[in-house]
Amino acid sequence: MKIFVYWPALVVLFCMSARAADLDRSSVEQRLAQADKTHPADLRRKDLTDLDLSNLDFKNADLWGSDLRRSNFSRCDLSGLNLDLSVLSKVNFEHANLSKTSIFGVHVGSANLSYADLSHSRFIGVMDRANLAHADLSYAAWGADMKNQSMGLMRASLNNVNLTGANLSHANFDRALMRYANFSGANLENAVLFGVDLSGADFSGANLSGADLTGTTLEDTDFSGADLTGTRFAGIKDKSKLKGLSSSKHLDKAIID
Repeated sequence: MKIFVYWPALVVLFCMSARAADLDRSSVEQRLAQADKTHPADLRRKDLTDLDLSNLDFKNADLWGSDLRRSNFSRCDLSGLNLDLSVLSKVNFEHANLSKTSIFGVHVGSANLSYADLSHSRFIGVMDRANLAHADLSYAAWGADMKNQSMGLMRASLNNVNLTGANLSHANFDRALMRYANFSGANLENAVLFGVDLSGADFSGANLSGADLTGTTLEDTDFSGADLTGTRFAGIKDKSKLKGLSSSKHLDKAIID
C-alpha cells in the first residue's frame, strides 16, 4: 500500500517549528499600509503564528510559505493570493475572503473556514476536520493534480470536514478523500465528485442535482432527504447499499447504472 504524504508542507513545518514569531500585528499593518500590487508586503516565509490579524487587507501581500498556525484571519481579504506551502493548521479564516487563492501542498487541518469565500480557489493538501460550514466553494478546483503523479497522487484530503449548508455548486473534488464529511443541507448542484471516497458521509437534505458521483465509494453514505435530480451514480450496481434512498427526493430522476 502506498502512503501519500504532502511532504512540502511537512518540510516547511519542520523548518519553522523552532522559530519565534517574526512580526507582531502592528508590524504587519505597517507593511500592508506601504504595499501596492507592484510592491507587495513582504511576509514571505515569515512566522506569523498565534497572531490576531483579523479584519486586515492582505490582497497586496506575499504570504507564500509562511507559518500561520493558530492565527486569526477572520474577515480578512486574502483573495487571489498564492498561499502554496504555507502552514495553516488551526487557522481562523471565518468570514475571510479566499476567493481565487492557490493553496497547494498545505496542511489546513482543524482550521475554521466557516462562512469563508473560497469560490474559484485551488486546493491540494490536507484539510481534515476543518470547519467549512456555510462556506462558498462554488467553482472551486479541488480535484487531484494529475500532472504530478511522479510525486504520488496529490489530492485534497477532507476527511471529517463540516460542510453543512456550504455552497459547492460546480466545484470539482475529483479523487478527493471525504470520508465522514458532513454535507447536510449543502448545495452540490453540478459538483464533480468523480472517484471520491465518501464512506460514512452525510448528504441528508443536500442538493445533489446534476452532481457526478461516478466511481465513488459510498459505503454507509446517507442520502436521506437529498435532491437527486439528475445525480449520476455510474458504477453502482446495487442501489440497496445506498443509505436513505427511500426518503430522498426525485430518486426516479437519478442516473443509476
